[in-house]
Amino acid sequence: MSIFRVWQLAQFELTRLFATKRGLLALGAFAMVWFMIQNYLIAQAVPFLSSPEFADITGQLAGNIGLRELVSWPEAELAVFWIIALYSFPAFSLFVCSDQTVGDRLRGTLRFISLRCTREEILVGRFLGQLFIIAILIFLTVLATFILMIYRDLNLLGSGALLSVTVTAQLILIVMPFIALMSLLNLITSSSRLSVVLAILLFTLGNALISYLSYYLPILSWLLYVYPGVQILDVAPQHSFSLIDWLLPVAQTMGLLTLSILTFKRRSL
Repeated sequence: MSIFRVWQLAQFELTRLFATKRGLLALGAFAMVWFMIQNYLIAQAVPFLSSPEFADITGQLAGNIGLRELVSWPEAELAVFWIIALYSFPAFSLFVCSDQTVGDRLRGTLRFISLRCTREEILVGRFLGQLFIIAILIFLTVLATFILMIYRDLNLLGSGALLSVTVTAQLILIVMPFIALMSLLNLITSSSRLSVVLAILLFTLGNALISYLSYYLPILSWLLYVYPGVQILDVAPQHSFSLIDWLLPVAQTMGLLTLSILTFKRRSL
């Protein structure tokens, strides 16, 4: 596998987003959505969390859902951002990364690309390109939240910077298997829209079916660990660091990419 060719394929994904009118339009829409989230959710929630009148109520509610530690963060903006981003970015990545190879296969350009690159390079290059895009978007939203936080309290500069780096790395790890899942679904579906539909069915009907069957056969509950994001409820409170919770998305990503490569080798272009 040539690292240069993989990087060229990944760079093309970045160019398609940041150097085309369609990509810039999508980027502008993303910016507007997060501007409203920052302005109407994060900025408005922080005074509520820090208000003495609502401190007891907020702490009690957060404790009931296992998020008491987040309420106690001095970096309140990052605490609110963490909860929003933890659930929104995985779902967002399913839509953004829904066209990794299926579009080129339908247009016939994938066969042309395969004359100069191996199938493994195409798959890994497209995956890395989508991962870089999501990572950049995560970094930009964290940076905006960090600026909003130090504008409120400059004393949080040091601790906020360290927490921002931690949150960014954690979110990138969490979205990795979601992107790898779309790499696989692109190979077994006939359109990017169908890939999204199949992903939604997997996370709803598939999850419900496994949960139902595991009620009668508890051993089947291990199948739930195949699903990306199964550890989100465990990492959301940020009360402790569990290495297993952060190794799991890496293992899921490697497994899904391996399955994608095997499927791609047997797939006709």
